[in-house]
Amino acid sequence: MNKETKINPTQNLLEFIDRSPTPFHAVQEMEDYLSGKGFKKLNETDFWDLIPNNKYFLTRNGSSLVAFEVGSNPGEGFKIIGAHTDSPNLRLKPNAGYTNSGYLQFGVEVYGGVLLSTWTDRDLSLAGRVILGGKKKPISKLIRFTQPLLRIPQLAIHLNRDVNKKGLILNAQIHLPPIFSLEKKSSPDEILKKMIAHELKCRPAEITGLELSLYDTQPGTIAGPEGEFIFSGRLDNLASCHSAMHALAESTRKDSATKVIAFYDHEEVGSETAQGAGSPFLKDVLERIVSHEDRETFFRAMAKSFFISADMAHAVHPNYSEMHDAQHMPILNAGPVIKSNASQRYATEGLSSAWFEGLCKKAGVPVQKFVVRSDLGCGSTIGPITAANLGIRTVDVGNPMLSMHSIREMSGSKDHESLIRVFKEFFRPAAGGK
Repeated sequence: MNKETKINPTQNLLEFIDRSPTPFHAVQEMEDYLSGKGFKKLNETDFWDLIPNNKYFLTRNGSSLVAFEVGSNPGEGFKIIGAHTDSPNLRLKPNAGYTNSGYLQFGVEVYGGVLLSTWTDRDLSLAGRVILGGKKKPISKLIRFTQPLLRIPQLAIHLNRDVNKKGLILNAQIHLPPIFSLEKKSSPDEILKKMIAHELKCRPAEITGLELSLYDTQPGTIAGPEGEFIFSGRLDNLASCHSAMHALAESTRKDSATKVIAFYDHEEVGSETAQGAGSPFLKDVLERIVSHEDRETFFRAMAKSFFISADMAHAVHPNYSEMHDAQHMPILNAGPVIKSNASQRYATEGLSSAWFEGLCKKAGVPVQKFVVRSDLGCGSTIGPITAANLGIRTVDVGNPMLSMHSIREMSGSKDHESLIRVFKEFFRPAAGGK
């Protein structure tokens, strides 16, 4: 048995997430992994001389990534799995630091649909991207403080007697700024810049910009009496990225079709950015893969293609089971979930659903289905956006989870390995959505 087969996929996932507190870190982790698996990095500004059956990847803004193995006949279409790199969190404002009642604090913005209460009373720190003023152009550097630096303390129950009956109500502007330190002669921004300069071995004056997010310093863990659960931050949606990336890297059999993974930033805020699913990023890459052919070949390849939108799904919560449709209650460790919605908030339709069910059957993995209650609104994914941009058959799927958009989420440890098996089946020669 070789070293690769000994790796526990679930434990490997937790280590990946722990090293990826921001999309920038997640993409850097994936770059390192793919490079070690023989993928060559491309730049969008360069001329591409792609070789059939060779493997490549490229990034945009350091927070989105596309990787692919060129098929022996690119005109045979694309097998694509898409996911997103971002998760709901709190982000520092540009001029974040201020003094209040003897404390140093930072102003934060809410990114995405955050369960705000879960960010209180946590050991928080900072990570993200630092912009340095270079001689010719700005330089970006990743930073991650591992020690706890911040906390958003809740108000004591003695001063908020009704909180357990009426619920915790948080005003994002007033109640979310974390405590950084006690009042000092230096401002919190000055202190933070000195800390960053020490970490990056630069001068504070060289720092021209910060893109920093708060994150929970508690590492992910496998839990439960039989190790049946995963407790971690950012399972939505780094777990899907991890599954697809490993399936592609470990898919060693050559194929006439081109195998692709596409991981976007900014899904949690609508995807309409240069590096989001609403951009032409993926479509431009696909077109360049068959650029040596004519346009007719590209359009025919697209018509033969299939897209799996992989994003975590809602498992039934035993304390709130009435919030689910009675016939659609996914549970943990019972297999991936096919998500559908009549208003096309998910891109699944009859043929794509049946095709994915067949894929799960071939992989020996059970499959579940989710439809939101008819009297509730439905979330969405990159699935409908990508389907509309590319015009290809799409299915929306994902592993079931609880506490979605909490600072610390919960999923099934068996489901992760199951999804990798299904994705590997997808990347086998002759598998596809034709």
